[in-house]
Amino acid sequence: MDFKLSEEQQMLQDTAARLVRDTYGFELREQYRESAQGFSGEFWQQLGELGLTTVPFAEAYGGFGGNGVDVMLVAQELGRGLCLEPWLHSVIFAGGLVEQLGSAVQKNELLPQVASAQLQLAVAVDEPQSHYQLHDVQTRAVAVNGGWSLSGHKSLVVGGQSAGLILVSARVAGDDRDEAGISLYLVDPASPGISIREYPTMDGRRACDLFLDNVFVSCAAVLGADGRALDALRYQQGRAIAAQCAEAVGSMEATCALTLDYLKTRKQFGQVIGNFQALQHRMVDMHIELDQATSMAMLAACVADEPDSPERSRTLAAAKYIVCRAARYVADQGIQLHGGIGLTWEYVLSHHAKHLLMVARQFGDDDHHLQEYSALMQAV
Repeated sequence: MDFKLSEEQQMLQDTAARLVRDTYGFELREQYRESAQGFSGEFWQQLGELGLTTVPFAEAYGGFGGNGVDVMLVAQELGRGLCLEPWLHSVIFAGGLVEQLGSAVQKNELLPQVASAQLQLAVAVDEPQSHYQLHDVQTRAVAVNGGWSLSGHKSLVVGGQSAGLILVSARVAGDDRDEAGISLYLVDPASPGISIREYPTMDGRRACDLFLDNVFVSCAAVLGADGRALDALRYQQGRAIAAQCAEAVGSMEATCALTLDYLKTRKQFGQVIGNFQALQHRMVDMHIELDQATSMAMLAACVADEPDSPERSRTLAAAKYIVCRAARYVADQGIQLHGGIGLTWEYVLSHHAKHLLMVARQFGDDDHHLQEYSALMQAV
């Protein structure tokens, strides 16, 4: 495949790479991670000022009008820098849901704010029992005068602790695992009846559990038609998966570069350990996995914005499966080739490894996506 970037795409990638390289050193990242917000508000605003939060949105909403490849270029650089900001969950996943399901009023009000980084969104779709199944929803929405009353428990809401609005899935009809009857609501986390339990994830990002106890949501805060949000959730999660694959590739590239540099400088028995053939072979294996993951991330980016179809879903499931396995392998081998220092908290490689292990489980692990791929093959 001849995968050449256009001049605009090259400029977009260069902008993202330069911003991360010049303003997001590892020491600064650790300061951001330990802050009350859990990421850099200043860097978040810089993403908006440089147009990196506008990439997937239509020009009518202040966006760049970019496609999946444009999103891939930004995500890859953010992954390379281990950036903590909830760009993927706010801009790609949540923003995509608003753009797909929102009314004209909702889109005109919210999307320009998301595109300019003035408003951060989060998506609450996972529940303790759901295990990657978007249709496994026990949170309930009951119609009341003027709106809806939401009650339930949402888990692992990435960026939810700092979001201005959270998109919450809730069931309006049917049993807990029915595919019909799921709606999506724009919920203010400061609303009465909401409690939040915040915690750090394995890779240093912040997430929260959301507890809803008869939380009132007005009719104006419903996204899309009542009970028909599942298809949009699956479609936009597919776009988020494509972006996450690219983010993982950036992190794997950094891990391979760190490992190669270590092999060229660490000495044992009077010579650099990179001269040992066994370690050279393992380094080659890491690059093979990286190359496979890169190819699948590119393929996922190319189909991410295509209309929903079994072929698109199969491609995204295959990409996530390959990237999950590659991410775990590269993380494990990077640590093995470094030895003890690879696990040191003060060394950046350990944080790449944690991030790659987190990526391998978010939005579905490799077993989940292999099953999805197999089921879609049987449907042909």
